[in-house]
Amino acid sequence: MATSSAPGKVYLFGEHAVVYGEPAVPCAIERRATVTVDERADERLRVRAQDLSLEGFTVEYDGSTEGTPEVDVTEDLVAAAMGYVDEAIAQARDAADAPNAGFDVHVESSIPLGAGLGSSAAVVVATIDAATRALGVELDREEIADRAYQVEHTVQDGQASRADTFCSTMGGAVLVEGDNCERITAPDLPFVVGYDGGAGDTGALVSGVRSLRETYPFAADTVESIGDLVEQGIDALEAEDTAELGRLMNFNHGLLAALGVSARSLDAMVWAARDAGAAGAKLTGAGGGGCIVALDETDATETALKYSPACAEAFRAELDTKGVCREQ
Repeated sequence: MATSSAPGKVYLFGEHAVVYGEPAVPCAIERRATVTVDERADERLRVRAQDLSLEGFTVEYDGSTEGTPEVDVTEDLVAAAMGYVDEAIAQARDAADAPNAGFDVHVESSIPLGAGLGSSAAVVVATIDAATRALGVELDREEIADRAYQVEHTVQDGQASRADTFCSTMGGAVLVEGDNCERITAPDLPFVVGYDGGAGDTGALVSGVRSLRETYPFAADTVESIGDLVEQGIDALEAEDTAELGRLMNFNHGLLAALGVSARSLDAMVWAARDAGAAGAKLTGAGGGGCIVALDETDATETALKYSPACAEAFRAELDTKGVCREQ
C-alpha cells in the first residue's frame, strides 16, 4: 500500500491564455487530494472517492463503467473524474512496466471538483506517485509532472497546459510558458478563496475562447494582453508588491470576462471582495462557475464573501511549498 497527497492551486494570472503559449503564474495552495493505492491480485480497478464535492461513490470495473454513481454533480463531471483516474493508473502501469496490475484506489480531497482549484491535477499527481510506489517504482518529480500532464492532455482532448500538473507536483509559485515550467520565488501571499458551490465545463469554456480568438482579431489581442499582464505581474511578485499584484489581478479578471468565461456568481464574489478592501480579486481556473481568489491580509474579504449570496464557502489558503508528498 502507498499513500500520496498533492496540492490544489489558484491562478494569480494567465489562465486560458496559457493554452496559446502565453505565460501564466499558478500558485499551489494548502488544499490537498490524498490517494491511497493497494495492488490487487487481479486486473480490476476499484475506485472509492470521497469529498470531491460529491456524496462519495465506489466503482469497480476494468476500464469502463456500465452505470453512473449517485452523486450531486453532472454525469459529465463524474465521467471526467473517472477518466483522470483511469489515465493516471495507465501511466503508473506504463512506468512500472506492469500493464495488467490491478488496484484499489481511495481518493479523499478537500479541493472542490471542477471549481478551478486544480482538483483533477492534484488527484492525477497523487495517483501516479502512489500507484507507482505500490508497484515498487520511485519516480522523480519531473517524470511525475510529465506523466500527469500526459493524463490531462489525453482527458482534455489535447487542450491542456502543463501549468496545473507541474504546480501540483512541485508546489510553490510557478511560471509556465508553453512547455517551459519553473518554480519562481514568491512571498506567502494572503490568498482568500470564494467558492460558489458550482463548477464550470472546462472543455466548453476553452473551446469558446478558441472560437472567439479565431473569429475576432480583438479577442486574440485580449489573449496576448493577458500574457503582457503576466510579465508585469512577475515583476510585482519579485518586488513583493501586493498592491500592484492586486491591480493586475483586477485587470486580468476584466480580460477574462471579456472572453466570456466569467459568470454572475463569480463577478458578484469578485466585487464583494473588492468592496471589502481586497487588494485585488479575480476568477481562478477555467471559469463559468467555481472559485475566485482575492488578496487580503485582513479578515474583511473572507467575512464579506461568507455573507455574499453568491458564495457557498469562503476560506483562507496558504501557499503550499511542498508539492506532492509521500504520506505512507
